Amino acid sequence: MTENYQFVDSQVEQPLSMHPKKFAMWLFIVTVVMIFAAFTSAHIVRQASGNWLEYDLPSLFWSTSVVIIVSSGFMHWAYLSAKKNDFVKVRIALSITFVLGMAFLIGQFMAWGQMVDAGVFFVGNPAGSFLYIFTGLHGLHLVAAVIYLLYLLISSFKLKVNSENMLNMEMCSTFWHFLGGLWIYLFIFLLLNH
Repeated sequence: MTENYQFVDSQVEQPLSMHPKKFAMWLFIVTVVMIFAAFTSAHIVRQASGNWLEYDLPSLFWSTSVVIIVSSGFMHWAYLSAKKNDFVKVRIALSITFVLGMAFLIGQFMAWGQMVDAGVFFVGNPAGSFLYIFTGLHGLHLVAAVIYLLYLLISSFKLKVNSENMLNMEMCSTFWHFLGGLWIYLFIFLLLNH
């Protein structure tokens, strides 16, 4: 079996390594990217074949996009604060991120109400189906991230989130930023292809 090595200043070989949990998270992220790439490709192909409902995106998508971007800023603040062992700021930043994550999910749910009011349903036309699948699948992943964030918040009150124990903070932060970026990608895609 071949291993990758890197040389340190003393020319001693050190294996390149990553924590197994981080590796699993990155595999999961790659899987999610592939799923959404498949769905966006299918959307483009199906849209080109005709029988496509033209609709306006819910106005709440603009607000929820701002919320998810701002939440990423607070998540990064939590990460930087944890590296400095500033426990009060970690708790504040994680709490705000949690509240913003919940606000995003509630806003997305309310946006579904706007879609229903506009006559865009899950069944009846593939345009509506794709919109519900994109937002629902993203929302499902965000629910998982909010649960992980809640676990991290509880851990921060037990002083288990600090510069010596950054694994969960790094993983949660990476996943959170990924989901924020994924939403922005989906929103732009939907703006250009609805």
